[in-house]
Amino acid sequence: MISVQDWEDTQLLWDYQQMHHEPRPCSVGIGLGSHDLGVADTTVNLFRRGMMPLIVFTGATSRTTQERMPRGEAEHYRDRALELGVPADVILVEPDARNTGQNITLSRSLLEERGVVVSSVLLISKPYEERRAYATARKLWPEAEFFSASTPMTLPEYVDSIQNPRLVIDMLVGSLQRLLIYPAQGFMISQDVPGDVTRAYERLVSHGFTSRLAPEGVESAPSTAG
Repeated sequence: MISVQDWEDTQLLWDYQQMHHEPRPCSVGIGLGSHDLGVADTTVNLFRRGMMPLIVFTGATSRTTQERMPRGEAEHYRDRALELGVPADVILVEPDARNTGQNITLSRSLLEERGVVVSSVLLISKPYEERRAYATARKLWPEAEFFSASTPMTLPEYVDSIQNPRLVIDMLVGSLQRLLIYPAQGFMISQDVPGDVTRAYERLVSHGFTSRLAPEGVESAPSTAG
């Protein structure tokens, strides 16, 4: 049973994860793999708006996506973009990343191998992963400028699109946990987490929303929390 307090706490985590960056033209757009094909749709929308000349889709499979995306998250994102009319020659696929850090480092390596000069990156993620993606990229690729983007939607709209309220809450809790513990492990930059957000996170953990928590000190979570 998900209580009113649980939803109020989840809303706090959701609001905190939003970076509110205004999309701007960048050298490349990187779509971070997950269970959510909406990331691919938003990447395509930003490409059509002229926000990047090149797209990288990154991600292998996770426990959440292995049945829905058996060929890998990046491959399925690419298929979706092609269906929506994006030319194949502006899409690169990075098929091996299994966590957010690898999404960044392997995408960077792929772009370097292709000789792409990158000064700025538009990171496209699930709505509740904007801050985590940004903090990870800033740590692992300090030479580039980063901007976060996601599908504009409310928490209720996102829950309705996923049709699994507990999974959404679990993933929000897992994402916030990583913002709290990963800076000390060198996985992302440190960011100020307001006290009310931390307390909301702690209450949700105490209420059992823990299936996406990572072992502390181990970057073992699936790509952008899966």
